[in-house]
Amino acid sequence: MDDDLDQALAAVGPRLRALRRQRETTLADLSAETGVSVSTLSRLESGARRPTLELLLPLARAHGVSLDELVGAPPTGDPRIHLRPVTRYGMTMLPLTRRAGGIQAYKLVIPAGSRRGEPDPQTHEGYEWLYVLNGRLRLVLGEQDLVLSPGEAAEFDTRVPHWFDATGAEPVEFLSLFGRQGERAHLRARPKTKHPPGRTDQL
Repeated sequence: MDDDLDQALAAVGPRLRALRRQRETTLADLSAETGVSVSTLSRLESGARRPTLELLLPLARAHGVSLDELVGAPPTGDPRIHLRPVTRYGMTMLPLTRRAGGIQAYKLVIPAGSRRGEPDPQTHEGYEWLYVLNGRLRLVLGEQDLVLSPGEAAEFDTRVPHWFDATGAEPVEFLSLFGRQGERAHLRARPKTKHPPGRTDQL
């Protein structure tokens, strides 16, 4: 039983780091949001600090997940997947994967109209794949300003400054796969200023 507990607690650090990176939040921002010091957050993510209920409660609230999800509690026999949407920065994010580490999958919905005003590209470690389900997605990636239509995909190193928003008169729904490795997608959108919308090019 002690081994199971140790394994569950050891998995909390990577899970916390993955949640924070997906939200594109710095340790300093998370510290200001939760009241937990930056050094404590860093030690929690690295596994150098043992997680406690006092520390995990504000972190679960900040990340929009339950304590069960944060510590990877075992299932109770119910085969249904209970996914909890999280609303951040004007968009709704629905996690599609439950494990820490590896490829993380999300469905995101951004309402019509700008969610952050002028583009404010951010960077973080990792690699991301996007696939548009409905609506039109504006993706600012480095010096490129792209528009992806339904059925189009993009992939990029997240160390390149990036930002996205809905464009057009309807919300945009898209899938996001975030991780460090994996096969590359096969479609790429072209810059909206050079080509008609809706076209893709094979990599």
